[in-house]
Amino acid sequence: MRGRFAPAIFLGIPSVFLVAMFVLPLLSMLVLSIWRTENYHIIQDFNLNNYRVLATETAYQTFLLRSLLMATAVSVICTVLAWPIAYGIILYGGRYRLLLSLAFAVPFLTGEVLRIIALQGLLGPIGLLNGVLMSLGAAPLRVIMYTNFASAIGLIYLYLPIVVTVIYLSLLNFDQRLIDAAKIFGASPARAFFEVTWPLNLFGTLIGFALCFIPCLSATLAPRFLGGPNGTLFGMAIAQQFAESGTWALGAAMGVVLFAVCVLLVAVVARLLDLRRTGFTGFGRG
Repeated sequence: MRGRFAPAIFLGIPSVFLVAMFVLPLLSMLVLSIWRTENYHIIQDFNLNNYRVLATETAYQTFLLRSLLMATAVSVICTVLAWPIAYGIILYGGRYRLLLSLAFAVPFLTGEVLRIIALQGLLGPIGLLNGVLMSLGAAPLRVIMYTNFASAIGLIYLYLPIVVTVIYLSLLNFDQRLIDAAKIFGASPARAFFEVTWPLNLFGTLIGFALCFIPCLSATLAPRFLGGPNGTLFGMAIAQQFAESGTWALGAAMGVVLFAVCVLLVAVVARLLDLRRTGFTGFGRG
């Protein structure tokens, strides 16, 4: 009897958790998005006016496009930076691999707000960088802080450790003897990397890219504290609907659109890439 109910218990507990913590909030957000708010009060009036506003107001379209471009650029840069870091730890870390990988988690011991403020103190008009320049007799830099460039630096600083960790874990299970075999058969180190290491760890790279792209798409703190007045992203616009504006229904509709965009992009990537070639078996036997 115990063996019969064990699978149901082990599958039931996480299923209930996923439904309670992920599915129900998404459904509530969807329901709220088809209502309306007036004077900070929710009115249960079915309508699609919130989605009409998002489809016709160019400001929201600009925010979404800007967020997509920012998230793509930051995710690409993080992936490019993370690969040599993770690969170097695997090849040359030796018995200190674990310590080196855990070192990238040290910034997460402090809150995200503190890290953003620390970066603000580094790049600000009277920050550490400009202080060093002025002590050397040079003019302070005033073109970094409160720009989209500063927002990108902040997002890279926040999410690079995640991408490094994911790619490191992917490489940790990679059989390095495959590289030796490729070299024996005449492949150069570069060819062995691009034809063996990269394809077989592509799925891990995609996970790292997604774990950077999705939070960047809804980023609020970095563009708010580091970006300028022309750097409003979609996540900031959503936060304003739930805070200053009080238009919660419109904010919920923006959240639904953001979720739909993320799902669509993941589906497109899964469709375009042959993930089975990367060693991923999550699709079952096809």
